[in-house]
Amino acid sequence: MRIDKLLWFLRLTKTRPLAQAMAEDGHIRLNGRRVERAHQKVGPGDVLTVPTAGGVRVIEILSLPERRGPAPEVQACYRVLDAGADVPIAAANRNEAF
Repeated sequence: MRIDKLLWFLRLTKTRPLAQAMAEDGHIRLNGRRVERAHQKVGPGDVLTVPTAGGVRVIEILSLPERRGPAPEVQACYRVLDAGADVPIAAANRNEAF
């Protein structure tokens, strides 16, 4: 599945054009490598690093959703890897800079 479509299906972006812009601007990482194409293929087992309003979210794709369904349905398709951290990654990096 294309990375822009996946981000939209998983409700990590509000619109698909926004997901396309994020990918093409290099704001997303797939398995630690920068993504610069919205049509980059993503599958189960891949790890995505995505910027959000509150910082950075690191997720592992467990399965590919078939549609942009309700939040509880699509949240079953991924696992958040940075959820156990006391402070989000971006906030921790900002605090270390001072």
